[in-house]
Amino acid sequence: MQEHPLRQQLHNEIHARPFERIGAPAQVSQLVMQLDASESEAAYHHLCELLGNEHLPPPAAGSMFHTTQIGPVRLRWERHGEFVSYTFITHDALGPGDPMFQRLPSDRVSADWLARLPGRRLCANHVALMPEGELDCSALPDFSAVLDADALVGAEVADGNAQVFTDLRIGPDGHTRFIVFSRSMTERRRGRMIQRLLEIETYRLMSLLTLPIARELTPQLNRFENDLAGIMDAIGIADGDGARDAQTLERLTQLAATVERVYASTHGRFTAAAAYYDLVNRRVTDLHERQIFGLQTLGQFLDRRLAPAMQTCAWAARRLQAVSERVSRCSNLLRTRVEVAMQQQNRTLLASMNRRQYLQLRLQQTVEGLSVAAITYYMASLVGHLFEAAEPWLHVNAGLAEGVSIPLIALVVWIALQRMHHRLERASEGR
Repeated sequence: MQEHPLRQQLHNEIHARPFERIGAPAQVSQLVMQLDASESEAAYHHLCELLGNEHLPPPAAGSMFHTTQIGPVRLRWERHGEFVSYTFITHDALGPGDPMFQRLPSDRVSADWLARLPGRRLCANHVALMPEGELDCSALPDFSAVLDADALVGAEVADGNAQVFTDLRIGPDGHTRFIVFSRSMTERRRGRMIQRLLEIETYRLMSLLTLPIARELTPQLNRFENDLAGIMDAIGIADGDGARDAQTLERLTQLAATVERVYASTHGRFTAAAAYYDLVNRRVTDLHERQIFGLQTLGQFLDRRLAPAMQTCAWAARRLQAVSERVSRCSNLLRTRVEVAMQQQNRTLLASMNRRQYLQLRLQQTVEGLSVAAITYYMASLVGHLFEAAEPWLHVNAGLAEGVSIPLIALVVWIALQRMHHRLERASEGR
């Protein structure tokens, strides 16, 4: 039995990035670095450098995912198409006098190695997972020391087994902070919940990368639409001016090239934004949120803030697509107009050729008449000379013989010319 060459790879894809097992209490820090295509391999080698310094085996070449234990820190490394994420997990409990978010799990790794991470930091999150216990639903805890009370967002998640609080702001340490309280649950389920929180923030920012592009594109779209309106006005002037049509075609060609260049440079970003936004909505749905303490849930907050931004991006993408389609229709219209003008010119040219051919035929007929007369004259002269030389024997007057031969010779020459015309016509029709 022959195996498909991709069977093993495709089968293992569903297990490619398993959830981490996270107990409580725990602290989780994540850094997301946006990469260019040339920096993806540099991120892999940078990870190998850290593991080599810790005397740990490197991941296989071309790996997209790797987890390892570096002392008390669990490191989770994921490489995606546009970014690489580094997740650091520790299970240190905060003592009574330990301020929250003062120490990060990533602080246990070499500061020099962190400073040299390839790419640009796009997202940094820190999750403080409090010890297991019963959830207090009677009063909102005081988070004013670590979170902005005016921007506080919170919800009950995981079917009521956990509470999440955040302000979705960048703190003094450069991280967005999450505080999680949970009842007793399996480590795997807690790991799924934490990973969904981190992915929501990551995909949210990845989708928002398109918003500045959409804003910059708006004035360009205005110019494109104004130029296209001017071109349509020029096409509407049906004065048959070939120079005007050529100038209009040149303007339309330049506009089409510019629009297609902008479309090609932005289409991938707009498509990615839609995909990331869809992932954000899926992860929010997976949290199974319920409102508590009159706070906005994550889903409500994102729907109020993120949805308008994504609508702006979608609107810009649709508007650019519409301009491209209008330019294409305008090109077809102008092409049709040029083709109609060319057909009219061709008809005029054919009519002129027909007139010239008729004149040439009449001239040819005239020349043929003169040719018959000339041939008859020369052949009759030959007959006259012949009878003049043979007069002593034939006793026929040379002048009389020459005169009698003229109509006969003319008839024979005319018949020969007609037969030649018929043969040429049949040969032409045979082709």
